[in-house]
Parts: sequence; C-alpha cells; structure tokens
Amino acid sequence: MDTLDCMRTFAAVAAQRSFTAGARQVGISTKLASKYVARLEERLDAQLLHRTTRSVTLTDTGQAYLERCIALLDQFEELEDVVQQRQQQLVGPIRITAPTGLGSRELVQALQPFQTAHPDVRIELVLSDQHISILEEGVDLAVRFGTLKDSSLVARKLTDMPVVVAASPNYLAAHGEPKEPHALSTHNCLLMTASSQPEVWTFSQRRRQIAVTVTGDFRANSPRAVVNMAALGRGIGRVPEYAARPFLESGELKQLFADRGTVNMPLYAVYPPNRHLTTRIRALIDHLAGAFGG
Repeated sequence: MDTLDCMRTFAAVAAQRSFTAGARQVGISTKLASKYVARLEERLDAQLLHRTTRSVTLTDTGQAYLERCIALLDQFEELEDVVQQRQQQLVGPIRITAPTGLGSRELVQALQPFQTAHPDVRIELVLSDQHISILEEGVDLAVRFGTLKDSSLVARKLTDMPVVVAASPNYLAAHGEPKEPHALSTHNCLLMTASSQPEVWTFSQRRRQIAVTVTGDFRANSPRAVVNMAALGRGIGRVPEYAARPFLESGELKQLFADRGTVNMPLYAVYPPNRHLTTRIRALIDHLAGAFGG
C-alpha cells in the first residue's frame, strides 16, 4: 500500500468530510478509502479524523498533518510534471463534466485527437444537464455554457457557440411565422433552463442587442429535448446550432431570423483554483480552446 495513495485519500476524505465522497474523488471504493486512512493513522501512530455515522472531521493533529500533506502532494505533482514535460508525455486521469448534448458528440470529437496524441491520459466523462459541484464530486474540469456563477472557480473561454431560433413547418403553418423577434411574445416558446435567463432571448441587430421576453408551456434543461419538441411542432425553440443542425438539414425545422443574428452562447472550461494545475489538464484546456475556437 503506497504512502502517497494513503495521503491522497486522506486529503480527499478531509476535503469532502466524507469517506464516500472522498473515495469517489480519488476513484476507489469507500471500503478501500477507509483502509488507506486507517493505515496512515497506524503508520503515524495518531488519530487524524473523528468519525461518526453522520460526519467526518479533522482532529487537531489531522489539521496540522493535512496542511503539510497537501503541500507535499502538490510538490510531488509538480515533480511528476517536470519529468513529463521533459519526456513530452502526459500521464494520468482527468475527470470532466459537461452537458449531455454537447458532451456526447462535439466534446467527444474534440477529445479523440487529444487521447490519440496522449494515450496514457485516462479521461472520465461525466455528462449531466445539471451543474454538478466540481469540488464535491472531485471533477478536474467542467465544460459549461453561459456566465460563470461560482466566483470560487476559474474559467477560460473556449468559444462563442452559435445559437439558432427554429420551429417546424407545421407549427409555422398553424400559427404563422414571426417576422420580427418582438413577435415571439405571441408564440409558444420552448425554454432551455440550462441557460442563465431562459425567458430572455437576445438578438443582435444593427450593432445593438435586442432582448425579448418570451413564455411557453414547455421547458427542459437539455437542448436536445427542446429541439426535439420543436421538431414535433409544439413551439419555437432557441438552442445551440449543433443541436438543431440535423433537423435543419432534414427540413424538420426551419431557422427563424437568420438575417438578424442571435447572440451566441459563450462556452467555458471551468476548473477549481488549485495552487497547481497539472500539465495534462493545462494541455487539455489548450487543446479544447484550439478545437472549439478553431
């Protein structure tokens, strides 16, 4: 049993205040995490954690050890990075979270050449249309749309993702086609709750932005759900272009206001403000910026 593994596990359990969450962060079972921490306490001949059925807290000795433990783990990561940089080889795991629609196709396509170039990097992709906690879930990197809400995180903009407003020909035949964005107020609009302001659709016209407040009887946290509902003729949807593209090409959806321009959705790489960002994660962020921005 490697002492570094025990130290990493202890630091994760202490940060999460839970053996279950700490084990998930380092990618091992709860039983093994408990064994690692117990082994570390046995080696040090000191109790590092208070354990109850509801919580895990640090002892005074555990707090003092944790501060030094984190510093040593950071130094070890940095040492590994120095070796990897000299060898021009990236090694190790990266845990990423992303929206389901973007992650299952566009992000996978962006990740494939990175893994081909760096076969010793192991990527775990956690897809969710809810914003999961990066710190609590042990995520290294999140790919997210919209404005960064958590000021404790760091964000790097990858690109501005094109957005389209579209409806099915059947819906437009039954309800009329809106010629101006303001006319959307009289239509049933399908709302994507993953955006920061689902009821406000923004358009660019003559170098100025127009904000239109819309309403509707359907909302979802996934652009795929919104675009499928639009294709079924329920209403007008505003979604990232990648989600609507197959339906636009097949004629199941018609793009509206193509000459007006919708304000694009910014796409960010978001990560915790760690003292030391590993070489492999920095390299992946650079790669994603090139893949999406290019």
